Amino acid sequence: MHTIFKASVLVATLAIAGSAAARDGNYTPVGTWKTIDDASGKPKSLVVITENNGVLQGKIEKLFRGPTEDQNPKCDKCTGANKDQPIIGLVILSGLKYDGKEWTGGEITDPASGKVYKSKAELIEGGTKLQVRGYVGVPMFGRSQTWVREE
Repeated sequence: MHTIFKASVLVATLAIAGSAAARDGNYTPVGTWKTIDDASGKPKSLVVITENNGVLQGKIEKLFRGPTEDQNPKCDKCTGANKDQPIIGLVILSGLKYDGKEWTGGEITDPASGKVYKSKAELIEGGTKLQVRGYVGVPMFGRSQTWVREE
């Protein structure tokens, strides 16, 4: 009887540890995300989000471009250090910190316009999607995109 009890405790402990690990893996934006074009609904790019000392950063890893489009475009509308830099490899998301529910206090760059906006992000649908919002002033005045986690 004592052995059955120990085995039950072990199984329960492993199940709890496994679910915590799965939760941690799904409830962090760290990973690769597919961005979707607002107008066409087609994939636009892959963004890799990394974390360093609790701060998130997202860099464009790949662009989904048509055969007649420039396959290695530069951010010609960007300003400062990003001016005329290749869009592939460009850091477009930076400074996001977790506040208990979402990641806030960051900035996002739109390579098409070169504009930089304040940003925040929130995981939705069990961590399979990331709601990213760029805004001016307050979040109410902005635009959201839903990114899809790449497996």
